[in-house]
Amino acid sequence: MHRLAQHPMSRAAAIRVGVSGWRYAPWRGDFYPEGLRQADELHYASRQLPAIEINGSFYSLQTPASYRAWYAATPRGFAFSVKGPRYLTHILRLREIDKPLANFFASGLFELKEKLGAILWQFPPSLRWNAELFERFCAALPRNTGQAQALARRREARMKGRCSLAIDRSRRLRHAVEIRHDSFLNEAFIALLRRHGIALVIADTGRRWPEIGDLTADFLYLRLHGATQLYRSRYSEASLRKWAQRIEQWSQGQDAQDVPRISTKPPRARTARDVFCFFDNTDKQHAPRNAQRMLALLGHDAPMPARGWR
Repeated sequence: MHRLAQHPMSRAAAIRVGVSGWRYAPWRGDFYPEGLRQADELHYASRQLPAIEINGSFYSLQTPASYRAWYAATPRGFAFSVKGPRYLTHILRLREIDKPLANFFASGLFELKEKLGAILWQFPPSLRWNAELFERFCAALPRNTGQAQALARRREARMKGRCSLAIDRSRRLRHAVEIRHDSFLNEAFIALLRRHGIALVIADTGRRWPEIGDLTADFLYLRLHGATQLYRSRYSEASLRKWAQRIEQWSQGQDAQDVPRISTKPPRARTARDVFCFFDNTDKQHAPRNAQRMLALLGHDAPMPARGWR
């Protein structure tokens, strides 16, 4: 059973450990059994791990049919993170994004229902901190599916016939941002995220990009890209144990003292924080094996939780 971290006199914090994407040829015959159909890979992976990042949404808008199929292929209690489109972050660079943002939410995210765990926004290394620009971006992000539905209705006409606007009920939406430029290492940026309740992604990038651990929301979002070599290197047992200890601390509402922080102001006190942790060191089969070992270190006897994501 998926273990929920406990803290005295508090609600249980959910810890989700998974991988970024699931369609990788090197995993076939290793993580995936020999002979497994490619069409069945998500079904298999979702029964080994409790969460997966959807990467395809970063490169292009997906379809309602795809989101429905992903929902159907995964068991109760599974959680997806959806990566926001690079068209907004890398091409438009967060400017004039009203219609593209509406298109994104109209493209089928509502089909994930309770399995939509968080939305990830990854900024390019060339995008610098701009207080006014990022204030507008954070304010534009819907905080629940009702707000997202209202936004999606303002989609472009070209979305006609390939959008999904119905929601099953009002659900909270969680957003996380991943930075890749040193100009974000300032108090104002951390204060902005805390004001909007948006999580700063805690990223391990082999020291290529900023690696800071300021807590800015009531949940955490970790992306482990490789211990020493970006997207490739595996995590050793010692490194996994170190990250597992941090995850335990964060899930219990504590701060991990060995992670660098920017703000001199402490985060809002909490007794528990939900945690997403995704391995993105995808080459040579490291990501799924590292994720499975992390689950074991955190006391997970089986991949799936007993109840759905809140």
